[in-house]
Amino acid sequence: MGDVVSSHLDENRRELITARTKDLMAEFSEVYEQQYKVALFNSIRFEIEGGGGTQSQLLHRKDPLAGRTIFSGSLFHYLEENRKWKNRFISVPNDYTINTHDSKTAHDRHLHPKVSINCAGYKALTSMEEYMELMNNSPPDAKVDNNTFIKCATKFPLILWHPYARHHYFCVVTEKEQKKWHAVLQDCIRHSNNDLPEDCTVKTPAFTDSVRLHRQAKGHYGTWDMMCGTPPQILANLVMETLYPKLRDVIGPRLKGKMQQRQRNWMLISDAVYKQVLSQTTGQYAALVEACEAQRGPLDASLRTDMDQIIASKEHIISKIRALVLPKAEQILRTNIQPYINSILEALMEPTSRGFAEVRDVFFKEVVEVSKNSLNGGGKEKIGENMERLSMLAFHPVKMQSCYEKVEELNLEGLQQRFNVSSPSVFISRAQILMREQMDNAVYTFEQLLHQSLEAQGDNDMCKTIQRCQDRVLKKYDYDSSTVRKKFFREALLQIIIPYMLQNLSPSCAPELPRFNELIFEDFSRFVLVENIFEEVVLQSVSKDIMMAVKEAAVQRRHNLYRDSIILTNSDPNLHLLGENPQVDWATKFGGDEHDVSVSSGDEGRSSGRRRKQVVSMIQVEGVPLPYESCLEVPGVELIPEEDAEMSQSKEEDQLEKEEDLGPSENPKSPDSVNEIRDLINPVVEMVLPVSKVEHPESSSSTELTTGTITMEDGVPENVTHVTAVVETVPRNSLREKTSPQAILQQLVAGKKQEVDKEEAAIQNAIEELEIAVQGDESEHIAEISAAESDYESSPPLVTDSGSHEDSGFQSPTSEGLDDGEPQPITNGLSGETKIIDPVEVEVVLS
Repeated sequence: MGDVVSSHLDENRRELITARTKDLMAEFSEVYEQQYKVALFNSIRFEIEGGGGTQSQLLHRKDPLAGRTIFSGSLFHYLEENRKWKNRFISVPNDYTINTHDSKTAHDRHLHPKVSINCAGYKALTSMEEYMELMNNSPPDAKVDNNTFIKCATKFPLILWHPYARHHYFCVVTEKEQKKWHAVLQDCIRHSNNDLPEDCTVKTPAFTDSVRLHRQAKGHYGTWDMMCGTPPQILANLVMETLYPKLRDVIGPRLKGKMQQRQRNWMLISDAVYKQVLSQTTGQYAALVEACEAQRGPLDASLRTDMDQIIASKEHIISKIRALVLPKAEQILRTNIQPYINSILEALMEPTSRGFAEVRDVFFKEVVEVSKNSLNGGGKEKIGENMERLSMLAFHPVKMQSCYEKVEELNLEGLQQRFNVSSPSVFISRAQILMREQMDNAVYTFEQLLHQSLEAQGDNDMCKTIQRCQDRVLKKYDYDSSTVRKKFFREALLQIIIPYMLQNLSPSCAPELPRFNELIFEDFSRFVLVENIFEEVVLQSVSKDIMMAVKEAAVQRRHNLYRDSIILTNSDPNLHLLGENPQVDWATKFGGDEHDVSVSSGDEGRSSGRRRKQVVSMIQVEGVPLPYESCLEVPGVELIPEEDAEMSQSKEEDQLEKEEDLGPSENPKSPDSVNEIRDLINPVVEMVLPVSKVEHPESSSSTELTTGTITMEDGVPENVTHVTAVVETVPRNSLREKTSPQAILQQLVAGKKQEVDKEEAAIQNAIEELEIAVQGDESEHIAEISAAESDYESSPPLVTDSGSHEDSGFQSPTSEGLDDGEPQPITNGLSGETKIIDPVEVEVVLS
């Protein structure tokens, strides 16, 4: 594998890749330095002038995933190195990176993961047909049969596909697990794609505007699917957008072997190139940001001093450019955009509104479930456990999947080609992110209101308290949902229409723009750029129509949108004061059960004094090994079992049988407790002792003895014959001569005693000289023992083979195939039960 990469990516090609990356980063850096100053100007102006807008009615949680593990479980993972399927333990921490470990034990020990996958730019696929359709569009230009490309261990694959980076193959046993894991993978992709911090009002706008302007300079207008991940990842995608086709044309024809092998080799080469480019963009972008941040102080002081003059100069330039652009923009707007605004808006509104309505329904159902469980479970004692589960509802991939699926129905077919929209995935992902935020805001607000009510009123009328808090939150959610959706619709319409207008206006307007630079003072030219003003003018020309379309939809109450006149500014100041309180720790404060807590306790979990919690858990039973080490050991798909309680129990039983089969020298466990010595004595004592009830001579505690079992207690019983139990070791061969119960006891007593260590001697001294009280006269016991012996003699042997057997009911194994030191089976003639007697000697004397 490494030879293929090194042979096609020699030193010359790697230097070429480095040079191309450096050139593109130089072009981007020039644009970024300009846009950084413009973004700083806009940020300070907004800070000084203040912004309007409505106030959110729901509270916002600052760090909802602190110290939490989102998901964990086991999957079959295909290893490209040896082309085998391995069972791997998968964990998804709060940064949504997929980490794979050899086992859960390795994860709990905080060992470095075998593979760590950042899901930005990936697609989660659930069938080989989807995967091969994407693969056939990549070099070499020939179709590959999905039956020969890769053989899955089961019928339910999960594939992570990336246009440039390495692909990852997983599979599960059942369709239910496939749906669950697919929801998890999609959640990881959704979160990783949205990795530009929105609260950063300078660096994030500067970066996004720089990427857009750089692509527009290359002739690429409209949305971009690979605008996802961290800034270095986006820049790497930007480099690969131009570098990838050239490498395909150069390296693709030189690949050797069958089509399947050529596809594998190309993926390895592409992944190596992407890693090299990503490494370069990471370092160069960090240096670029550091250089810009170093200039922020002087720029900030200059802007605050000359803000009024800069704004006046900018307004003067806007009026000049508007006179040039507006007539042309209005013509395009009337003929090519206005007739389609309502159609685009309807296509966006219907699935998005269904998704937000589903969020409301899921929240309502979960709160009702909390109310039911609290009523049936006993008030405050159960509220902690229920609220712990509810608090992470927004980040539960499976429970939120029904909400996300509603938005995935968004379809812009027929409008994509007209307005140069690559795919609706950008809008779907953005709507899903907003839905998750609204769900978390609703849950967090409900938590704070319920906590306040419980502190004031106690657990009296718990259901009514929950109901009141729920109704209050739902009203606020309806208002915030309307506000968020209207903002989303306006932004989506701008993302669709503005690039289309810029593409049509740039050929005629762009050559005229440089002459406006002469109207800008030199000191202000860093903060006022003609290219940005041109885009602002175009945006203003279409904003009025977009605002009117969204307003008409709200007036008609279509899809439950509120009118703009309904503005709740500072309607609940007491509630917003609650938002300053720390997050409620329900499990600790209200005595909730911590069974959801993961067994792994990292540094993040220790910071809060508790172990890291699981939002969704598929963790196997502790100590149970994974069923298969590779797919080669699996006979067939149908025979791959799921890890459940029955499997765990059977594995534990198999382990116990293996330990019992070990001889005295092989078994690492020696009888170091009363219970273990009792287990050695019972198989022999059960043949001669009847059911009895014994009492401690110095206490009133009593113990019922079941048939064939003697229960050891601390103390000495009375009113019985004297019983002495001594643990000894006898030769195995001596058990083969005599087969009656009396003969076996005599043989055990006659064996040579072994010396035991100090611990065994202490235990032996504690149980020696036991006096067991037997109720009834001695003749009755002798008669019962005689009857038991006669039953043994009359019982047939359990197993018949070539060995010799006597009529006593016990099997006398032959010497063939038996090793000294191994335990032998002895069949109880009364119960028909077969026991394994270890090589020990037990002396039982009845007097």
